[in-house]
Amino acid sequence: MASRVSKIQRRKALHRKLQILKNLTNSKSAKKSCIIKDAFLYICNLKLQLEAITRQHHYLINNSQEVKVEKVGEKYLVIRVSCCKKKRQDLLVSILDAIEKLNLNVIQVRVEANYLFGLEAIVDANINGTDDQVVDVKDVNEAILNAINKCN
Repeated sequence: MASRVSKIQRRKALHRKLQILKNLTNSKSAKKSCIIKDAFLYICNLKLQLEAITRQHHYLINNSQEVKVEKVGEKYLVIRVSCCKKKRQDLLVSILDAIEKLNLNVIQVRVEANYLFGLEAIVDANINGTDDQVVDVKDVNEAILNAINKCN
């Protein structure tokens, strides 16, 4: 009698698990073998989706970078850099060197280097702090991009 009760309980448990699989995979079949096959295909599809997302994530991490240089008023430039680079310290030094080579004075700089590298700097747009020569936004943008690429 006890074995018969345990068989019924096992059968009910199996039926519940098959119902969960059927609902999870949106299977239309009533046969156990078809439900299991649909679950297998569903898992394979999820695995392929995960691989595609992982590839896309790696691509974005290795290839995402953004540099924006804006003129604020007559005298200042705001430089914003965001990218995913592993050598963050080298990147910071490289960017600051590029700014120094342009003979620009950094007024303020803020750096974030947790998961992404982020830099926001306010610099004097006048070369060497004089009103005689003003640096071009495109030149600063190009110098920063070269500094980032140099760290690869």
